[in-house]
Amino acid sequence: MNLAVPADLAIDAEVDLGVTDGAYGLAARLNVTLLGVEPEVAKRLVDAAHQTCPYSRATRGNIDVAIKVIASRTDQTSGKQPK
Repeated sequence: MNLAVPADLAIDAEVDLGVTDGAYGLAARLNVTLLGVEPEVAKRLVDAAHQTCPYSRATRGNIDVAIKVIASRTDQTSGKQPK
C-alpha cells in the first residue's frame, strides 16, 4: 500500500491488566486517528500495520486487542467537513 501518512496521525492506547481464572491477563484498545484519509483506506492501512507489526505478531493470540479507526475526510485547506 503506497500512502502518505498524515502528519497529525495519533494512536491512543489503553491497556488493561486483569485476572481471569486465577491468571493475569492483558487486553488492549487502540484508537487510531487518521484525519484526511478515506475511512475505508484508513481501515485497510491499520489492518495491514496490525498484521506486520512485530509487537502485534509477538502477542497475537495472547492478548485481546480491539482497534478503532477514526478517519475523517476533511477539506485540507479549511479543515471543514465536505458537504
